[in-house]
Amino acid sequence: MAGVYLHIPFCKQACHYCNFHFSTSRSHKNDFILALLKELALRRQYLGAETIETIYFGGGTPSLLDPAQLEQVLSAISQTLVLSPAAEITLEANPDDISALSLQAWLGAGITRLSIGIQSFSQKDLSWMNRAHTAAQARDCITLAKEAGFSNINIDLIYGIPGMADGEWKGNLDLALSMGLPHFSCYALCVEPKTALAHQIASHQVSAISQDDQARQFMLLMEWMEEAGYAHYEISNFAKPGSYSRHNTAYWQGKPYLGLGPSAHSYNGRSRQWNLASNPGYIQAINRGELPFELETLTRVQVLNEYIMTSIRTLEGLDLSLVEKKFGEIAREWILLQSKSNLQTGRIVQENQRLLLGREGKLWADGIAASLFADEDLDIRVSGVFAF
Repeated sequence: MAGVYLHIPFCKQACHYCNFHFSTSRSHKNDFILALLKELALRRQYLGAETIETIYFGGGTPSLLDPAQLEQVLSAISQTLVLSPAAEITLEANPDDISALSLQAWLGAGITRLSIGIQSFSQKDLSWMNRAHTAAQARDCITLAKEAGFSNINIDLIYGIPGMADGEWKGNLDLALSMGLPHFSCYALCVEPKTALAHQIASHQVSAISQDDQARQFMLLMEWMEEAGYAHYEISNFAKPGSYSRHNTAYWQGKPYLGLGPSAHSYNGRSRQWNLASNPGYIQAINRGELPFELETLTRVQVLNEYIMTSIRTLEGLDLSLVEKKFGEIAREWILLQSKSNLQTGRIVQENQRLLLGREGKLWADGIAASLFADEDLDIRVSGVFAF
């Protein structure tokens, strides 16, 4: 099983918190599509004979592509790679790009799943974030998507916004839950370097993020989603049974994927690479027949640590028997030794051969994962199969 990720680097305007690669100019959109197709042809051997089970249009704002361009890209993928007839094909979409017409076009192009960047149903929040859509569009687009025939729908929501009261966060979530959606991705607002939000906080134009407020709203989120019957299957993701994101789950399981487009990452189990984050530079290099990427060849310890980082965040947790099979008994014993203090506090729970985050442990997921990482000098003693 493998996946394809396509980074579509265009947005109508810049959200204040966003540090993803994008351009607000769409003047070279057609040139970009041609370059994307050429990159696909140049990298057709990257995944070998793996069957493509998931395709994900991310960005940026992929819903800015014309339906004909989506069809063109999907057709090229099916002709170039081995595409499963039951592939999950996700399109990230913004509410202001969603209409009855666009939805029918996306269905016709082969899109099977929508991930809608709602972020908030409050006009105050949307204006503060500099989102392009309105609160009315946030509500209406979900109804339109369901009426068009989309049933596999995710929406993104953000909590921990400065000044957001717990009641406002609950109001956002209650409205979302009332729509009967199968999947939610909920994120704490992050202050990324070199963003408008970072500048506004540094210059005291807006209040700083309160980590206490974010922690409390995350704990409330877990409580409310459990009461509503959603599985908390990854730190930021909640789903009804059978509605997990297959594409993102494959990331967390260490499956290989091919990333196409400027700034897109790829992973084949032995190395990781990422494309140049420049639209003009990417297009020019591809047109010369060059692949503009940087490459990192992973050591076995790095592969192990990546498994620790991704698996501990999920509902299934870290599988100690799998660690022993792939990396040897000493790797398993190392992880158990490093997890001792968190096991004693209940931040980590052991169930048979699996280590899982306790509810409070989910607040400290990244730090806990880092505390389990193996030292690079363990590499010479690691045995077993190299990659997942």
